[in-house]
Amino acid sequence: MTTNEKTKKIEAAQDAWESGKLGRDSKYAVAASKELGDQIDDALGLQMISIRLDRELIDTFKLLGGKYQMGYQPLMREALKRFVDGELKMVAIEALEKQSLARSKSKDDQNHPKKEKVAKAA
Repeated sequence: MTTNEKTKKIEAAQDAWESGKLGRDSKYAVAASKELGDQIDDALGLQMISIRLDRELIDTFKLLGGKYQMGYQPLMREALKRFVDGELKMVAIEALEKQSLARSKSKDDQNHPKKEKVAKAA
């Protein structure tokens, strides 16, 4: 086998991996040991949980996962991250608005002190 033939074979193998012709069959998969799985989870900061979801929601995530060429569980993680990020931004904006409003009120109070009420003598 010439170097050119080997190069073509390697290039074709990459295309086969990308297209899914290679590697998607369960006979090529080996489950990681619990220890290795735990190490991977620790390295990635992941924690296994159990959650019940509507089948329709899961099916929708699977459909979208196909569109974005990713598994539905990583897509769910991404969706949850985006939701949390958005909520935290809203909380931060609300806090800044309250702080700004308090400062404005404080400045108004300093610039326009309340007139002391003069007690009327009877």
